[in-house]
Amino acid sequence: MTYCLSMYKPLERVIVKHPSEAFRDQNHLADQWKTFNYLEEPNFEEAIREFSDFISILEKHVPQIDYLPASTQVGMDSLYAHDPVKFTPAGAIILKSGKKLRQPEAAVYREFLMEKEIPIVGELTGEAVSDGGDIVWLDDRTIVVGRGYRTNDEAIRQLKEMTAPFVDEFIVVHLPHDQGEEECLHLMSFISMVDHDLAVVHSRLMPVFFRQLLVERGIELIEVPEDEYHTLGCNVLALAPRVCVMVNGNASTKQQLLDAGATVYEYKGDEISVKGTGGPTCLTSPVVRN
Repeated sequence: MTYCLSMYKPLERVIVKHPSEAFRDQNHLADQWKTFNYLEEPNFEEAIREFSDFISILEKHVPQIDYLPASTQVGMDSLYAHDPVKFTPAGAIILKSGKKLRQPEAAVYREFLMEKEIPIVGELTGEAVSDGGDIVWLDDRTIVVGRGYRTNDEAIRQLKEMTAPFVDEFIVVHLPHDQGEEECLHLMSFISMVDHDLAVVHSRLMPVFFRQLLVERGIELIEVPEDEYHTLGCNVLALAPRVCVMVNGNASTKQQLLDAGATVYEYKGDEISVKGTGGPTCLTSPVVRN
């Protein structure tokens, strides 16, 4: 079986974590939300409802949805199943988060993958730290890695080695300081691939060379306005080429996607996405794309 090497091909298998397992209950959220740097305390019951609506969208397109188990070793950020691993055509690379509070997630994920008999092709070691949100498959043979506060040089060196059999081009994009070390700026904060020739971007945060590279490759750019960037307009999950899901309330971005011939699903993501700044790409770890 070939595992994931794309951000936009038809999604066939995905890993998620239910908020009842990640958030646990309202008391746990009240105790933890400031520690994990959420914008405000999520409402537990509303989070369950939002996630249910989100999953019902996924179920229309994704034949297999796997759920990460509850674990006392990990915190509320474990809702964002994308970050502890990245898939290659041969299986998963286990990462080590640049956010210390999230580092225990790797061990729980490793156990889960072994149980599901999903192969693990490598794991970051030593000083290396990286989040899945900093690693983007631009196409089948091109991988882009963001160098920022969550992904360091040693991780990039190890990732380059581990992905060498699968890639022709390994591109490093240096990320800006933006809101600072405590805020999470990932490479995927300002780019979502929706098709081989369509990307949703927030250009203000993009290095010039990277934006030019996308344009030179014939990728049409959908520009997310400033206000919608802050409501996760740039965080768009492709379920198939030009079939995508996003947090509702991003009217300009949605209209541009529709104008580009995309089908757009929306979900209310105040509790599960906006407050923790993790949109639909963060909530999902694509395992297999056809």
